[in-house]
Amino acid sequence: MHNTPTEPASKSTSRQFWLILTLILALIGWWVYVTPREEPEVSGAATTAPLPEGSEVAVFAGGCFWCTEADFDKVPGVLATTSGYTGGKTANPTYAEVSSHTTGHAEAVQIIFDPSRVSYRQLVDHFWRTIDPTVKDRQFCDIGTPYRTVIFATSAEQLETAQASLAELEKIKPFAEPIVTQLLMAGDFYPAEAEHQNYQQTNPVRYDFYRKGCGRDARLAQLWGEQAKP
Repeated sequence: MHNTPTEPASKSTSRQFWLILTLILALIGWWVYVTPREEPEVSGAATTAPLPEGSEVAVFAGGCFWCTEADFDKVPGVLATTSGYTGGKTANPTYAEVSSHTTGHAEAVQIIFDPSRVSYRQLVDHFWRTIDPTVKDRQFCDIGTPYRTVIFATSAEQLETAQASLAELEKIKPFAEPIVTQLLMAGDFYPAEAEHQNYQQTNPVRYDFYRKGCGRDARLAQLWGEQAKP
């Protein structure tokens, strides 16, 4: 009879420590995102401001707009990003209304970019690698239609570009699951409340706890490997 080796006490204690720490981070991330905030009655009218000369607009829904905005702020050629709501039926929605899953809107980010420095195709390719495109009505720890992934094309040309990118990605993606991200024409975009704009910069500690606790970067690395764009 062979004696079953026992795990050293130090190793067992270390494993328990990391399991507890992981659970604590996940709970903190959940608390950060669901803690009620005071919201104004109106988030803002649909965007109609004139664009900088030569610039273009792109709109992407990638789950939590804090994270999507932060991911695109890193891209050279992106001039401005705005967190907001789109894809639904309610005009001037608030964060609380969108979070109630009754407006049809998704959390999204409107991007103003300089096409001489970064092409729309490059933005689309970047977007794929910042999301989990294999799940419907969910991203990481956020569940429901407000967190669905969508490429909202602002022109027929953008839609064709997104379709071409998707077709190519289906051939080279490093995972087996099908891609369920939607490709749609954009409608009205409503900027979110001021406290949601540039959240990574204005609330860096809370943002980091949320992102890590939600497991976003860990899942991206699992899906995309070295292609992940955290």
